[in-house]
Amino acid sequence: MILMNKIILKPIGIIHSPYITIQDIPKLPFLNDEVEAFAELKEEYSKGLKDLDGFSHAIILFYFHLSKKILMYGKPSFEKDEHGIFATRSPHRPNHIGLSIIKINRIESNKLFFSNVDMINNTPIIDIKPYIRDTDIKENVFCGWIEKHIQKRNNSKFKRK
Repeated sequence: MILMNKIILKPIGIIHSPYITIQDIPKLPFLNDEVEAFAELKEEYSKGLKDLDGFSHAIILFYFHLSKKILMYGKPSFEKDEHGIFATRSPHRPNHIGLSIIKINRIESNKLFFSNVDMINNTPIIDIKPYIRDTDIKENVFCGWIEKHIQKRNNSKFKRK
């Protein structure tokens, strides 16, 4: 039984990013620590940043505000095959919710400065959570269709820092 058929989310802030279009975003943002963006929270949420500076990384949940369509299949740019939308990170999903793991650089007032940027300027923020190594890293993980791309990357110059 469905108790409610509508969820109302209010943005808690906005991303200020150097990326203006989807094409500007790098395919592997974790390779580029030099690019910095910041999450500007609404004043009423700024106290929620207390103690986040003790973490090296955070998870940002955001709204793909430029996506206007919903697809059940997606084809990432680096892949020749289509996959179910829930097996991709495509913005064209039923609720247009995105997730990024960012590297925290510093916090000033209501601004969270970060690198590993993969969001467009003016992206609405839904939530921020600390990245916790012991609970967020899982053992014996297999990444489905993308596993072949991970193996290829692990054998190339494009390795994680």
